[in-house]
Amino acid sequence: MEVNSNILDYIQQQIIPKYAAFDKAHNLEHVSKVIQNSLDIAADYDVDMDKVYVIAAYHDIGLSQGREDHEKNSAIILASDPALNQWFSKADMALMAEAIEDHRASNNYEPRSIYGKIVSEADRDIEYRVILTRTIQYSLKNYPDYDFEQHFNRTYQHLKDKYGEEGYLKLWLNTEQNQYNLKKLRDRITAKEKLKTDFEIIFKECIE
Repeated sequence: MEVNSNILDYIQQQIIPKYAAFDKAHNLEHVSKVIQNSLDIAADYDVDMDKVYVIAAYHDIGLSQGREDHEKNSAIILASDPALNQWFSKADMALMAEAIEDHRASNNYEPRSIYGKIVSEADRDIEYRVILTRTIQYSLKNYPDYDFEQHFNRTYQHLKDKYGEEGYLKLWLNTEQNQYNLKKLRDRITAKEKLKTDFEIIFKECIE
């Protein structure tokens, strides 16, 4: 089932462009990838593709108000967007806002609907080089006084805390692609010296 063309036009003109102002880990490329991932995952479930698309498009829009509580702010922005009322009921709006609130990887509870699980799974995008690059970019931006070793140690600890065997990341739908990529990433985390070699290559690219 295709997404309503009027919804597509509105989102592409009024919502997606806002991501151009966000950091490199949450930019236009990221939201486009999450949207595509969401639609691909949703194809295996009995869900409304219009809702899936809108949830994915708004999932990080709250970054306009800062990273902290961005999932809650994203939900508020969606719920308070009057343009969406022409396509969705109040119950639909509440469901979509709830799904956005539930998508954050650090949440310690299971998403309350299949829509929350879909966008959560889509947002994981567990690709080794992408994750390593995004983590380095975040470190460079937020810890500009760190030297190389400090950036590497911070990156390694973050990857271990989030993606390691005991990490807080949860895969609620366990798509085959995410399971495969997570195993590959965990293998790299275990091989710390190999990880450091890859880190150095990407680190140099990020500071050039």
